[in-house]
Amino acid sequence: MFERRKDRRQNHLGEPPVLFHGGVSTAGKGLILVVEDDHSIADVLRLYLSRAGYGVHVEHDGSGALTQVATLRPALVLLDVGLPEVDGVEVCRRMRARDDWTPVIFVTARDDEVDRVLGLELGADDYVTKPFSPRELVSRVAAVLRRSSGSVDTASIDIGGVRLEPGTRVVTVDGRGVDLTATEFDLLAALMRRPGIVFTREQLLSTVWGAAAYGQSRTVDVHVAQLRAKLGVDSPIRTHRGVGYSAVRQ
Repeated sequence: MFERRKDRRQNHLGEPPVLFHGGVSTAGKGLILVVEDDHSIADVLRLYLSRAGYGVHVEHDGSGALTQVATLRPALVLLDVGLPEVDGVEVCRRMRARDDWTPVIFVTARDDEVDRVLGLELGADDYVTKPFSPRELVSRVAAVLRRSSGSVDTASIDIGGVRLEPGTRVVTVDGRGVDLTATEFDLLAALMRRPGIVFTREQLLSTVWGAAAYGQSRTVDVHVAQLRAKLGVDSPIRTHRGVGYSAVRQ
């Protein structure tokens, strides 16, 4: 049965609470695990994601999220940073420690949380800040899932010691495998497919993150820094001060 909450106060989305449906909803686009301790926000996310054709399961704490990630094998985790006890950052850290690379989008409430998320190499694929548009968030979910689903262009690309295999989404450096998130892979692919071409941050946002990420150029810089750290001295990425980035043949 649907339940309508009587509390009509505004939530972090700038909207009143909406209808809530218990249990796990199922749909053909894949299951999204929503981890959010604010029940009214979780209700809104469930509603919008379900309308977009996704299955949705909601957890309200980090411990439950870790259990359900292993049990349900969701297509994506929408993860609030400010969870009680085991927070979202620790949830993501434990997932990656057990080699679980399920796509993760962090939801943050404060600027210092954004800095904390972006400053750590946790392998998150994206982040959004509260208050946010539920429709924009659904678009971000779709964009991350598209990136993680693979590419139709299967020709390998080699620059220096770095090899990128779009068909299998594998990257190696001098024959050694490198673990990249879906977003990191697509950012590297965008640059390596057109060596020597300088991309602005806005162009990379449009190509890799999609229109929903417009104006969030800081996330490009952070992902480039993480790529360089993972690729090491063989990284083909070069910075063009005041402009953007390119991949160059050494």
